[in-house]
Amino acid sequence: MSVPDYMQCAEDHQTVLVVVQPVGMVPEDHFFRIYKRIISVNQVSIRDSQRLLYIRYRHHYPPENNDWGDFQTHRKVVGLIAVTTCSSAKEWPQTFDRFHGQREVFGATLYDSRLLVFGLQGEIAEQSRTDVAFYPSFDRCEDVEKRVEDFVESIFIVLESKRLDRATDKSGDKIPLLCVPFEKKDFVGLDTDSRHYKKRCQGRMRKHVGDLCLQAGMLQDALVHYHMAVELLRSVNDFLWLGAALEGLCSASVIYHYPGGTAGKSSGRKPSISQAADAGKRHRPGALTTNGISADTSSEIGRTKNCLSPEDIIEKYKEAISYYGKYKNAGVIELEACVKAVRVLAIQKRAMEASEFLQNAVYINLGQLSEEEKIQRYSILSELYELIGFHRKSAFFKRVAAMQCVAPTISEPGWRACYKLLLETLPGYSLSLDPKDFCKGTHRGWAAVQMRLLHELVYASRRMGNPGLSVRHLSFLLQTMLDFLSDQEKKEVTQSLENYTSKCPGGMEIITLPDGLKLPPVPFTKLPIVKSVKLLNLPVSLRPHKVKGLLGQNVTTKSPFIYSPIIMHSRGEERCKKIDFQWVQGDVCEVQLMVYNPMPFELRVENMGLLTSGVEFESLPAALSLPAESGLYPVTLVGVPRTAGSITVNGYHTSVFGVTSDCLLDNLPGLKTSGCAVEVVPALPRLQLSTSLPRSAHSLMPPSGEELSNSVSVQLFNGETQQLFITLENIGTELLETLEVTYKMVNTKEKIFGEFLSWDLQGPLSQLPLKPSQTVTIAVDIRVKLDFSGQENLLQDLNDDGISITGLPISSPLRQVLKPRAENKPISAEANKTEYNHIKELHMLGACA
Repeated sequence: MSVPDYMQCAEDHQTVLVVVQPVGMVPEDHFFRIYKRIISVNQVSIRDSQRLLYIRYRHHYPPENNDWGDFQTHRKVVGLIAVTTCSSAKEWPQTFDRFHGQREVFGATLYDSRLLVFGLQGEIAEQSRTDVAFYPSFDRCEDVEKRVEDFVESIFIVLESKRLDRATDKSGDKIPLLCVPFEKKDFVGLDTDSRHYKKRCQGRMRKHVGDLCLQAGMLQDALVHYHMAVELLRSVNDFLWLGAALEGLCSASVIYHYPGGTAGKSSGRKPSISQAADAGKRHRPGALTTNGISADTSSEIGRTKNCLSPEDIIEKYKEAISYYGKYKNAGVIELEACVKAVRVLAIQKRAMEASEFLQNAVYINLGQLSEEEKIQRYSILSELYELIGFHRKSAFFKRVAAMQCVAPTISEPGWRACYKLLLETLPGYSLSLDPKDFCKGTHRGWAAVQMRLLHELVYASRRMGNPGLSVRHLSFLLQTMLDFLSDQEKKEVTQSLENYTSKCPGGMEIITLPDGLKLPPVPFTKLPIVKSVKLLNLPVSLRPHKVKGLLGQNVTTKSPFIYSPIIMHSRGEERCKKIDFQWVQGDVCEVQLMVYNPMPFELRVENMGLLTSGVEFESLPAALSLPAESGLYPVTLVGVPRTAGSITVNGYHTSVFGVTSDCLLDNLPGLKTSGCAVEVVPALPRLQLSTSLPRSAHSLMPPSGEELSNSVSVQLFNGETQQLFITLENIGTELLETLEVTYKMVNTKEKIFGEFLSWDLQGPLSQLPLKPSQTVTIAVDIRVKLDFSGQENLLQDLNDDGISITGLPISSPLRQVLKPRAENKPISAEANKTEYNHIKELHMLGACA
């Protein structure tokens, strides 16, 4: 026997094996549809008995494994169900001959067989036969399950008769020696009359009867026979069969302790009817039912007398496996016993002991295995390690199975299967393909192994002919493992990435694999690394101003101040808070980023721009080149809001090494920002101011930061008059609809002066609205009329300080600021009256909106 069944479990010793196979040309989908219905009948309650018969179905079974049926009866094919199609009566003889030939393959061990014929109608189909069932089509076969149940009951009748025949002690009869295939040549010429030989025959037969009892639902009888077999076989050092008797003892004990089964299947085994039945309704030991079949005596008192404890089960498994290990040809038996023990230990939650059995299974030599068998072996080992919680060991063997799929000896390497298995190893190595999982804190797992696995994913996806997958995995490696790459590895990875992206550029789309797995995008938040984001105010000449006097907004809204020592806010809320300045629709706005390059070479970032939400925003991309391992480097990104409203800067986009990334600020650890939300006001007029007077050498009133000044100077004598022409040009794109001119007087030493300025706005206002590129001129009369009587020190003060009159900024009513200037108050008529007769110098202050 060279083909192990890795799905074997201890309760399989209780089952009878039925093979279901197609005969002739049967469509695969139709066959498996019928096969699924057949295997649904996996346990049958025997009529007039408290016993259950468990059935194990296979659609493929190596005939050489059938030769081990005497060694362990659950390996023996006792039933055959053949599925065939037949469309006419002429084909029927040939079809039945094929069925007969199929039956001869397992003929030595078969208890019964059935042929299910689909498509044949007429006289032949109307015949009543026990071994053949006719159905018009695969869709009209309602009683398939009932036929299978009847078939299983017929198998049980044969099984029970064999059990009774072999269990009866016939004194004087010679007990045959049961052998496994490789033993037959060793017993040629032995003395069959020796006591040693007879004990060997008795011990093996006892073990065989124990198997039959277990299959027939006689659990207590099976335990008794196994114990007797162990004693007999131990006395003659028949180690191979002693191991089988011990394993049978373990299987019977497992069935008793774990009636739900150890295979971990979704549909658990139903507990034995005998266990659930009322004790008063049980048959007495050995009593015959109406059909002549004795009841299960395992339900009687004393069941646990011969049953092993959970701890002893494992010890006996160890002993049995050690005996199997003495025989080179029993490698499959040894391997399957290890697998069964591991499943039992998994239920007992004894992971360390289970790992010892698995470690032993790894080194069992099964001879020359095909590549497919090697893949299956490593895959099952991986699943068993996963079952006991050894996730990293499980990932290791699954990765070995993946490499086996593309071994050099395979003519057509299975790169898709390799890639699929590699993906399944990721959880075992604490690796996720979602870059967000690497932003939460410390790195988990062995970085060197993770990088090796990611390189293998890149290579496998390339060999699959999917360069997009290669780019995604290589991008993930560069983004998440950057801190663990050496300088040379960084250069190699980036060169490989550029080679891949030259054929298939990387983007931010989600890649969906055929099995439904979705690969999220990988933004390069570390190329470059952004440490701070700051929204910049507009230049002074472009900042919006709120004109309080024009709009009549004299009432300021005030809110109560409440102090709390507890500050409760999240990082996201802090980033999204609004800033106390505004941007203007249509004006270029700036955001400053402080970045640095972690790579050991110059980093070229192409097409870097802003990601925003809230209003329509035109980002103006920039390209930059950062020196190798540079310190903090300021980068200014610009854009133009096209609509008014509230805008939030969510992040930035880049193109690095051919990969386009959308980097969100929420995903950047350690980022410093004073807020990323700002109000965008509607587009405003822009004015440029010029005057007819020469500029002043100095500004008497320096700008406050919220206004622009244009200082001019003029020297007049008392009684003199001069005109000042102020020219306003609309240099923006909006109409100037309203114009207001005010002035205030600067008082240096509590001296009050009269009205020196006068103007007439009728003419300029008639030119409104002022279109772009048009100008309007305002004529301002400067008249000096002062009274110096009784003011001895005034002249000296004028000479020392000079007197100035300052015009307020000239603004559009559409310009608004959040903080109106407090000094912008109208001058009362009483305050404008004065006695002064001379002014030394006049300064005019203007502003453009």
